[in-house]
Amino acid sequence: MLNARPSESQTATHDRVYRVLRARIMHGEMAPGQALTLRGIGKDFGVSMTPAREAVRRLAAEGALFLSSSGRVSTPELTNDRIEELAALRALLEVELASRALPRAHMALIDRLQSINMTVAEMVTKRDAVGYIRTNLEFHRTLYLRAQAPAMLAIAETVWLQLGPTMRALYGRLRRTEPPHYHKLIIAALQAGDEPGLRLAVRSDVTQGLRMLVS
Repeated sequence: MLNARPSESQTATHDRVYRVLRARIMHGEMAPGQALTLRGIGKDFGVSMTPAREAVRRLAAEGALFLSSSGRVSTPELTNDRIEELAALRALLEVELASRALPRAHMALIDRLQSINMTVAEMVTKRDAVGYIRTNLEFHRTLYLRAQAPAMLAIAETVWLQLGPTMRALYGRLRRTEPPHYHKLIIAALQAGDEPGLRLAVRSDVTQGLRMLVS
């Protein structure tokens, strides 16, 4: 009987397409409602339709892509209610992750966060929206890794993934000229061991911008 499972090379190809597409969506390289085609994805990555289809199915399951009954693929256009829901999830998850990270926030972590925030500032100066979103998420991920709560962090990253195209729209509306004010407050709270201050700074950082999109 023939083995129906995909070969190792097919799995590696599918994973590569999935990971690159996932990063593009999470970092705001695609606009809300942007249409994609399996043929276009295949051509872009130099792969057949099968790994392109599998990557799309996987991303659709995570809420990063919308797959219609007719087979149309696009990034989701989020409603006000959906943006509010995802902002609330960010507040719940990321405040808890930051709180759990605080007891393990050594000086090397704080130095690393300050370094990343300098890169965030560079992206703002360059008006590089994708670079800004990528380094902003790197700031948060670096802190949350210290929480040692992988299941919680995985859920938070799924929320970031669903918000990626919307974050690009938000960046265009904010017209930032400096890095997020709350990042400095997060770092200061970590230095002081101030858990209430840290929780407030993280909650404000992850929700205030998104509220601007809700009309």
